[in-house]
Amino acid sequence: MRKHRPTIRDHSAEANLFARRAFVGFVFVTILVAVLLSNLYTIQVDDHQDYQTRSNDNRIKVIPIAPNRGLIYDRNGVLLAENKPVYNLEVIPEEVDDLDASLSALTQFIDISEQQKNDFLDDIKHNRRFKSQVLKARLNEQEVARFSVNQYKFPGFSIEARLARYYPFADTLTHALGYVAKLNKKELAQLESQEQGTNYRATHDIGKLGIEKYYEQLLHGQVGSQRVEVNNRGRVIRTLSMTPPQPGNDLVLTLDVGLQQIAQHALKDMRGAVVVMDAKDGGVLALYSNPSYDPNLFVHGISSKNYKALLNPDRPLINRTTQGRYAPASTVKPHMAVLALEEGLVTEQTSMWDPGFFQIPNVDHKWRDWKRWGHGHVDVYKAIEESCDTYFYDVSYRLGITKISDFMAQFGYGDLTGIDIHEETTAILPSKEWKEGRFKESWWRGDTISVGIGQGYWTATPLQIANAMNILVNRGINHPPHLVQVVKKDDEVTQINNEEKPPIFLKEPHHWQIALDAMHNTVQKASGTAHKAFKGTNYDSAGKTGTAQIVSIAQGERYDAKSLKERQRDNTIYVGFAPYEDPRIVVSVVLENNHGGVQIARQLMDYYFAANPVNLARNNTP
Repeated sequence: MRKHRPTIRDHSAEANLFARRAFVGFVFVTILVAVLLSNLYTIQVDDHQDYQTRSNDNRIKVIPIAPNRGLIYDRNGVLLAENKPVYNLEVIPEEVDDLDASLSALTQFIDISEQQKNDFLDDIKHNRRFKSQVLKARLNEQEVARFSVNQYKFPGFSIEARLARYYPFADTLTHALGYVAKLNKKELAQLESQEQGTNYRATHDIGKLGIEKYYEQLLHGQVGSQRVEVNNRGRVIRTLSMTPPQPGNDLVLTLDVGLQQIAQHALKDMRGAVVVMDAKDGGVLALYSNPSYDPNLFVHGISSKNYKALLNPDRPLINRTTQGRYAPASTVKPHMAVLALEEGLVTEQTSMWDPGFFQIPNVDHKWRDWKRWGHGHVDVYKAIEESCDTYFYDVSYRLGITKISDFMAQFGYGDLTGIDIHEETTAILPSKEWKEGRFKESWWRGDTISVGIGQGYWTATPLQIANAMNILVNRGINHPPHLVQVVKKDDEVTQINNEEKPPIFLKEPHHWQIALDAMHNTVQKASGTAHKAFKGTNYDSAGKTGTAQIVSIAQGERYDAKSLKERQRDNTIYVGFAPYEDPRIVVSVVLENNHGGVQIARQLMDYYFAANPVNLARNNTP
């Protein structure tokens, strides 16, 4: 049997193997440490600024601050649109131990509807509990007082104030000023597309109509910001810095709130519109549409009940001064007379016989005058003074629609006046091309007859009627109507200068005076259609009346307002100016299915010259 021989170990080889393995391990650890140190260097040194910025983004928040909206004044410095504090009852949910019990106890002092309570509870489900939520908006003074006395009973509840738009004259200036209301998603998207979204990050409201909308960018101002430090839950710990917002520009309008109030009082419950223009520069002194509505209803969100009340047949939401379409009726006769004189169809001495009707040769139909037995022998002065329809039937028939349309377009009919609000219509100045495009029919010569007295297809807005008369009064000079005269920013005042449109040149400038003298006769002569209304004034005025039929009256029948439904009765129009020798104002009044426009114009002029005696004195200066 063989004996086992013991193995002899090579200690030298094992030592070498261990040394090699130790070396590899050391190299590996060294590489890992080097990588770690390299990463630490990169994070702590190379990328320090980047991580510092990210850290600050998590720690520091920039909160936008809404600017105060610019104020609006009338021409005499009366405040028309201001910013008033609105008091809201707000709650920080996490500071309230028993929210349901607190809400129930609160109803003893403040009337909170179930809808308001449900809206509040829904809001806090979608927001962080340490953020303040509105429980009830627009508290009145009594509610604020009652809560303030008992506030110690309601930890977490507080009254917060913010500025909201307020219109102190309510429905007197609505259609001119417009209003602001909640900024919606569509408007915000539009602002973003115009790269203005950043400036509205803290803004709740935006101009919706009128001056408020047209001059939104001037009135809004520039957003400010507040840098605050927050914790990991987003709670504000402290304020680091603040850039104050820049308030919007203030606007001074051409409007006279006193004239607006006279117009509102005079119209009472009638449907209609009043426009008063400064004859010297086109500034609009009054722009009133009746019925009106209180714009304050829209500022905080109008209720369904209140909005439905505005959707009635009287259409208070429509701005009748710039959107109402009415036949201008006989108010265009002075312009027609100027055209006829220019074309040589008539002269100052031309006289025609008016039997009370007009007929186209070989046509049986009779276009009747408002005076059944006619006006007898009529020249251009008498035709305007007594508003003879037959005279202008004949003139328009001989002129033709093309000459009438081209000439009247120069006075702004059928086009926007350019007034600084967006709510305006062009109305209709008929022409051959217009009828063919609208009805796919040719123009008949008989169509022209009614156009000659401002009826038929012809429609105009009260502002267009006033503007056309202002151009006539200024003998072809066109001062475009406008509502804003001054923009104020701190101590800087900028005058708004409106460019004049191209003037109208006549071959014989004296023809302007003939039309103006005839309008003067309308008021001053006993036979004039506006004479009675202006008796006894201490100023010298001129004007033109107009009556527009709403429904046709069969030949041989007389117009009887009492036999017609109220909305089938004639519209009445008056446009005039004063003083005659040196015109200061132009007044346009349109009444729907009613009469009395001349009397309303008298009230407006009486007020204007009583409040501005210097303008009256100029007329009496030798």
